[in-house]
Amino acid sequence: MIGRLSGKFIEATDTQVLLDVGGVGYELDVTTGVLGLLPASGAPLSLYTHLVVREDAQLLYGFDSRHQRDLFRSLIRVNGVGPKLALALLSALTAAELAQAVNRGDVSALTRISGVGKKTAERLLVELKGKVDAGLESVSAAAAVSGISVAPLGPDAARAGALDALKALGYRPAEAERMVQEAALVAAEESPKGVPDTAMLVRLALRG
Repeated sequence: MIGRLSGKFIEATDTQVLLDVGGVGYELDVTTGVLGLLPASGAPLSLYTHLVVREDAQLLYGFDSRHQRDLFRSLIRVNGVGPKLALALLSALTAAELAQAVNRGDVSALTRISGVGKKTAERLLVELKGKVDAGLESVSAAAAVSGISVAPLGPDAARAGALDALKALGYRPAEAERMVQEAALVAAEESPKGVPDTAMLVRLALRG
């Protein structure tokens, strides 16, 4: 299994990236998120990868983080969801938005994506329950999307860490700030004597 490739970025199409690794050009199917982060041609580029072997082809899929790749792998385990549809889901929804849709049982959030019918959306909600949260509840996993370090202990630091983690997951600063404030209020009600840590605030913010 090819788990990661590091080389020089050569070019990209609307759906693929060409990566030169030691003189060998690898074509990787990627999400729109990866396409938006590409460097200049000839610059170094590293992507986490997943290899799909079929009778007629060997296909590589590239991701900007291990977390995104893990989500992709969870998606393709769902009956009726192939690699192409999994990429479409990850292109249309951030990791946080996917987690919220699963937690709320929001079928409509998934069926708005081309190729996702009601039955597929319902299967996704059932089979991803608990699996998406597993990657988001830990601060290190959430912050790993953009390499943000785990915040130290303390209420102010915890809020700052949660804010950074939500920004890394694709939320706008103002929206992330509102979510952290609401999460802090809920945390105070649920644990009035305790000081919420960053992980707790991120979990409560994503719970909505």
